[in-house]
Amino acid sequence: MSIAAQARRQLEPAVAQLNSILLGKDRQVRLAVACVLARGHLLIEDLPGVGKTTLAQALARTLGLDYQRVQFTSDLLPADVLGVSVYDRDANRFEFHRGPVFTQLLLADEINRATPKAQSALLEAMEERQVTADGRTLPLPEPFFVVATQNPSYQLGTYPLPESQLDRFLMRIELGYPGTALERELLKGRDRRTLVAGLQPALKPDALVALQRHVPEVHVAEPLLDYLQALVRHTRESGHFEAGLSPRATIAWLRAAQAWALLHGRSGVLPEDVQAVLKPVAGHRLQPREAVEGARAPDLDRLLLKAVPVA
Repeated sequence: MSIAAQARRQLEPAVAQLNSILLGKDRQVRLAVACVLARGHLLIEDLPGVGKTTLAQALARTLGLDYQRVQFTSDLLPADVLGVSVYDRDANRFEFHRGPVFTQLLLADEINRATPKAQSALLEAMEERQVTADGRTLPLPEPFFVVATQNPSYQLGTYPLPESQLDRFLMRIELGYPGTALERELLKGRDRRTLVAGLQPALKPDALVALQRHVPEVHVAEPLLDYLQALVRHTRESGHFEAGLSPRATIAWLRAAQAWALLHGRSGVLPEDVQAVLKPVAGHRLQPREAVEGARAPDLDRLLLKAVPVA
């Protein structure tokens, strides 16, 4: 059995368990799992009450990860996330007390309700997977993964995430309302919090780390790279966007496509894999120019895929 087939066999029970909690959200669940495989961070933006926190908690339990939650508020300080140095009188020195960021999965709940200063506390942790405190560099656990939830920007008490912070998230997804039949099932079924609390790991952290190492090994043919670069070049040269995708975003897009392929048991990336992760990876990195007809965020994938056909 190929490595890709083995990976799919390992991951399908995890996907199935998550789907038993998030009803009717198979695509969002698979994107979240692919994001973890690609060693990225996930931003979930949607209205309160649609299951953002539930997905994060279910993901942590299903993957067997240590989990911490930080409720981001307007008075949150960076030390509340990273940790703080406290003077030990007996030892006559300062001791660093580690904050909740020292975990395998950190839920930054309602991240855009905190000030930019508090938001920026996560920048080094997300990019370098380390924290600098008191002149020391402290590594974070492996694997390390941030799931942040965000309320729509039009709601009161929110601070928009700066571009540098948004760029640290590999993907941004939305959950949306459930369909009528699925909502009826939610109404008649058990409480989601009770179900999440009873979840057992479907994958161990060391197995997850091994799968993450296989992602860069998923084959990418030269024509596929040509297609990806053509899409990226269009974002930079078409004039449809305020700024095109950066090289870091391009690499992130490729890793996400490789993870999506591995999740579906493929040993090589297809154009469909690049297209499947286009909007989650590029949607929060591209700002359409309002003067360009059809260049609205909801139409991002349609606009790009129409402009750059597969050769």
